[in-house]
Amino acid sequence: MTPAEFDALSATACRTLLFDCCRSPLWADFVEKGRPYGTAAALLAHSAEVLDDLPDDEFLAAVNRHPRIGEPPTGSDPHDSRSRREQSRVLPSDELSAANRAYEERFGHVFLIRAAGRDASEILAALRSRLGNDDAAELAVVRAELTDITLLRLEGLMTP
Repeated sequence: MTPAEFDALSATACRTLLFDCCRSPLWADFVEKGRPYGTAAALLAHSAEVLDDLPDDEFLAAVNRHPRIGEPPTGSDPHDSRSRREQSRVLPSDELSAANRAYEERFGHVFLIRAAGRDASEILAALRSRLGNDDAAELAVVRAELTDITLLRLEGLMTP
């Protein structure tokens, strides 16, 4: 869709589309209310700003709405099929499942990484490395990953 088509969507249709990109109702609401954007660049910039400003509880709720890496969802929700495509190079393994459990025990939320373009070994290495982060450092990394995922998804919606 073009930026003009995005700007012309009904509020409900826009929030639904946005919620498919990032599972934060608050983020979707703020981005929808920021219209019109006029350009994809303006939409992406505002979307990133809103993500940066999300309260931690809302941000972590959005993170926890993502499927575990290496455990692609089985539902029919558009977000689930998008996650399946993004994780297509990541095959489930006992090693990845164990690392996911260790991460969740350590940080209290699912491990989030932009899976698109990465294979299981890259993701497992990143997961293990991030287990050494302190809480504040990891929260910053997770915010950056959610922003990357969200902006990648938004860019995929836009046509020149």
